Amino acid sequence: MAKAKLIIICRSGGKFTLSSDGSLSYTGGDAHAISINTESKFEELKAEVAEMWKYDPDSLTIKYFLPHNNKTLIMISNDKDMQHLLDFHGNSATVDVYVLTNENQTSDQLTMSHSRVVDEPVTPSASFTYAASVSGDTEQLDSLASLFRYVDNTNNLTPDAPNDKDNRLKKLVKSWENCLTGVEQRFNNVHDFRSALNKFSIAHGFEYTFKTNKARYVIANCKAEGCPWSIHAASLSTTKLFLIKKMNETHTCGAGKSSSRHPKVSSKLVKFLVKEKLQDAPHAKPREIIDEIHQDYGFKARYSHVWRGVESAKEKPQVPYEEGYNQLPSLIKQIMENNPGSVATLVTREDLSFHCLFVSLQASLHGFKNGCRPLLFLDTMTIKSKYHSELLTATALDGNEGIFPVAFAVVDVVNDDNWHWFLVQLKSALSMFQPVTFVADRQIRLEKPISMIFKNSHHGYCLRRLADGLKRDLNGSCTEEVLEVVVAHFFDAARATALVGFRKSIENIRNILPEACEWILQSGPEHWANAFFQGARYGYFSSDVAETFYGWVTELPVISIAKLIETICYKMMELMNIQRSDSSQWLTKLTPAVELKLEQQIREANICQVPVSLGSTFEVCDSLGAVNMVNIDLWECSCREWQLKGFPCCHAIAVLQQSERRLYDYCSEYFTVNAFRSTYSNSINPVATVDMAVQKKSYTIEVRPPALYHISVRPKKRQKKYIHKGPFKRPLHCSKCQGAGHNRQTCHMLS
Repeated sequence: MAKAKLIIICRSGGKFTLSSDGSLSYTGGDAHAISINTESKFEELKAEVAEMWKYDPDSLTIKYFLPHNNKTLIMISNDKDMQHLLDFHGNSATVDVYVLTNENQTSDQLTMSHSRVVDEPVTPSASFTYAASVSGDTEQLDSLASLFRYVDNTNNLTPDAPNDKDNRLKKLVKSWENCLTGVEQRFNNVHDFRSALNKFSIAHGFEYTFKTNKARYVIANCKAEGCPWSIHAASLSTTKLFLIKKMNETHTCGAGKSSSRHPKVSSKLVKFLVKEKLQDAPHAKPREIIDEIHQDYGFKARYSHVWRGVESAKEKPQVPYEEGYNQLPSLIKQIMENNPGSVATLVTREDLSFHCLFVSLQASLHGFKNGCRPLLFLDTMTIKSKYHSELLTATALDGNEGIFPVAFAVVDVVNDDNWHWFLVQLKSALSMFQPVTFVADRQIRLEKPISMIFKNSHHGYCLRRLADGLKRDLNGSCTEEVLEVVVAHFFDAARATALVGFRKSIENIRNILPEACEWILQSGPEHWANAFFQGARYGYFSSDVAETFYGWVTELPVISIAKLIETICYKMMELMNIQRSDSSQWLTKLTPAVELKLEQQIREANICQVPVSLGSTFEVCDSLGAVNMVNIDLWECSCREWQLKGFPCCHAIAVLQQSERRLYDYCSEYFTVNAFRSTYSNSINPVATVDMAVQKKSYTIEVRPPALYHISVRPKKRQKKYIHKGPFKRPLHCSKCQGAGHNRQTCHMLS
């Protein structure tokens, strides 16, 4: 059988240039041709390339472009990357690869010594370009942009001195101290005045409130109680010029003496600060920028403001919101091409309006099937949009108790039909016959769809939302304090591993609030109580675990659906790279989170006694005198903790230690470091930016937006004050239990 060959043209010594559409082109330098095949090794290629240009093999990096995509550089760092290169360019006779050196330095160092990679200073274009290793190399996900610092307009790149950042920040805050000089000071418009007021408050360390905040008149006062500081400003006649009319500069609140205050900051000011941060770290994340701004300026910026600032700094022309739906077909195509094996399905209605979109990337499917527990959490989130848009998610847990996104969908409305469609797509993508345990809100009504689509699987109710429903339905029948006690017993009933413990908690609820007991027993305990539930939840009762990964969606401003899908894919790619990098440093058999849990069980096992041994069955007496039966062959303990959580309980550990057996051999394979690494072994390749500069709008309509989201506000009705008529009826009061609502004859204490 002939080996697949590919001629790679190795280029080095030239320079990259960025065109107006964001694509990269390489000019100059030398070129050499090398033939590779499926048996070629990366180290051999690296050595041959280093010999060509007399480079140090440890200092060079080899990258290439994906087919029909000159915006994303892909790194070659191992044999698997070599195979990906052959797969992607298997139909081509030749492919260009670029040999770069010294890319292991920091961005600032590269900017200062960029002549080895770029021959002349480069003016950044209006877009950022990202690059990632196909094998998931944990280096920065940057291509040529990692060599550049973001600057305004067409300023040249100039290296900063080591202390320039601190000096610049100090000078910046210092310059804001005189943003407001007093009466008669003029501003171009009201926006400039508000911006100056924000900067002034930051520099002097105080908060302010607007007494009047209109386009032609603004009055602001210091927020501190009793502080006389105030400012009055108004527009000049019919012009936009703004003039300070009055200003009381006296502070009695200690302004300027403390940096612990948190001034009110506008979104425009945050964008300015974000731009400053991105000059030093072009690829900083919004959360990192928020922390830095808080550390440097003393206030906590809103996530949405920072996110807008990052997007504004990229200076990308935004595609119209409606056009985002029309971009979905091309976006799906890119997902499938860049990540072979992924599943992406788009469904429209007869009028071409958007209906639903399902996405599950190949790396997520591989990770779930090869390293995760058969446990999925289903949840929904509302997307900020002027159109009907909801996000459906299916999320798993990795072996270190971390969130692992498996699939998501955007639908026009949350209903039974769309949930059924989502589960059908999920079943088709997973292609597995192993029973899966689902945890979801009872209100979604997924019992029938799950049993029909996923045979022999189980549906567990979200306990937190079940408790919320209990509080809502019983609101007014008792005090909040009583409800909290009932909910506490409700959770105890759910966690009870034996029927005795469940009945005890239910009886406690019955004695406190009988109607709550009836509500709980009618809510389907077989779906939420450990004593009855047949599935494997591994100690998890809530379905909202996905919020730790998708929570940022609700904080985003209104963006196009195509941009939302791209952002989710990018964050998933980021998660894969981080977890793969972190796990490479682990030296234990089990993941760190499970190792800590096992250590806790070992401490409790030290006070357990194992007096009797009957073959593989042992009696274990704990510190409370309770006796539990342990069968080490069946991995079972009468306390059921071993079966429910997947690793030995303290009773089982006492037996295993006495039998001189390895504890790790009796832990679920899902908690091993090898399984964790298998979960994150595959990489997610970036999807090309969908809101890049557009020369002209596409007039071929493939997908239209769904129905507009109309909020119907019910007009307020004038409420009539209730006036009691007739004699007052005294409520019943029991002389036996001192309770209200019944008398001694009907008191349950006597029954």
